Amino acid sequence: MLSGILFSRRDGSSPVRAWLVLCCMAMLQFFIAVDVTVVNVALPSIGATFHVDGHALTWVVVGYTITGGGLLMFGGRLGDMLGRRRVLLLGTALFGSASLLAGLAPSFTLLVAARLLQGAGEAIALPAAMAVIVLMFPEGPRRSRALSVWAAVASCGLVLGFALSGIVVELLGWRWIFLLSVPFVAVVLAAVVFLVPGERPAEPSPVDLLGSLLLVAAPLLFTLGVVEAGKTDGTLPWLPPVALASAVAAGALFVRVERRARNPLVPLRFFRSRPRVLANLATALLSAALSTSFLLFTYYLQNRLDAGPFQAGLVMLPLAVFLIAASVLVPRLLGRWGARACVLAGIGCTVLAMAAIALASSLHAGALAMVPAMMLIAAGMGFGIVGLQYVAVTGVTEDDAGIASGVQRAADQLGGSTGITIYVGIGFAPALDGIDPFLASSALAIAGLAAAAFVTWRISMPAAVQEEETV
Repeated sequence: MLSGILFSRRDGSSPVRAWLVLCCMAMLQFFIAVDVTVVNVALPSIGATFHVDGHALTWVVVGYTITGGGLLMFGGRLGDMLGRRRVLLLGTALFGSASLLAGLAPSFTLLVAARLLQGAGEAIALPAAMAVIVLMFPEGPRRSRALSVWAAVASCGLVLGFALSGIVVELLGWRWIFLLSVPFVAVVLAAVVFLVPGERPAEPSPVDLLGSLLLVAAPLLFTLGVVEAGKTDGTLPWLPPVALASAVAAGALFVRVERRARNPLVPLRFFRSRPRVLANLATALLSAALSTSFLLFTYYLQNRLDAGPFQAGLVMLPLAVFLIAASVLVPRLLGRWGARACVLAGIGCTVLAMAAIALASSLHAGALAMVPAMMLIAAGMGFGIVGLQYVAVTGVTEDDAGIASGVQRAADQLGGSTGITIYVGIGFAPALDGIDPFLASSALAIAGLAAAAFVTWRISMPAAVQEEETV
């Protein structure tokens, strides 16, 4: 009887089965999101173990986020070509194995290599996981609720990563921030085998590996150039301009390769959907400010207020609570207000949050002064990102669900990495000595959010979203 409930004979799916799959995909999403932020608080302990300085330690963070974001579209393409279930198993297994390697790494070089592999595993697994969710939940309220859960879990994972890192490092040691996810990844692998339906892969075709590598190289070189430009020792004065020029060259070459590739990462037909393209651009701009706010929270609590890692992590826990509350409200308001109104509300809340951070810094306020900013960031994530996700995947089919999910995730992750590089890199640069770095970073983020609001206003909502709004 249970088999009859879980596996519908008519369409191969059922609401119960769909929600079980969502729970398992959310578990995978949670640990992948945790790994984005969990290393931040643990970096001093990692540096002490391997006797490396802060400059080298930044690559433990950057290597994961940029590799993961840059390869996401490649992962989405693999899912469309080889089948989402098969690629989901491959990516999840790679992420779990890399987590085990990171936890057991005997050298710093091997740890960085493991972080790169973790990013690759994320890039392969997450587009397939999101595509599975999109295809198992029909357009309308059920899909908007599923995407809200998906986004809320990711956001909570990012926030809880700070607190979990402080607790785990203090009680068990930094290696366990990687090792704890391994048994849960094993559970996800088993769930995929038994719950996710199989599918016939597309006909074999060339994979755009060169385009994928260029998409990783461009933001990686850009980050290298900005980070090195902010150093004051001047040991390698030629490196920043060379890295930045190489980043531009890699980006231009990527566009050229994509135009000529037989099977590009992003098919030209994808750009024919103006709402989808604009939604991904707005996602990158919004994520740039949201990711910046996380780092500013951490810097303010630890550098300005001298809070310890454990205390700083606990102070940020209310943000996770507010995110959960926002995830409950968003599905209802998405249908009542419409996608555009929800996204603009999210952008507006994020603008107010950045202003609140700048004000608290100017007044040298205590930790509690950051709570209103955290509430506004939660609203910005809940309303803005979910609304943009809904527009970005509306109207997808079996043929392009993976690439649409991959592009959306890449826009989110690369937008966040680029935002931190530009807003925080410039705001805290020695050249701006005398200007409050929190004020400078917040002002830059607000300028980016203004651009995101303009782009959102120009989006003409897809028919499916408009129909749902009138219900």
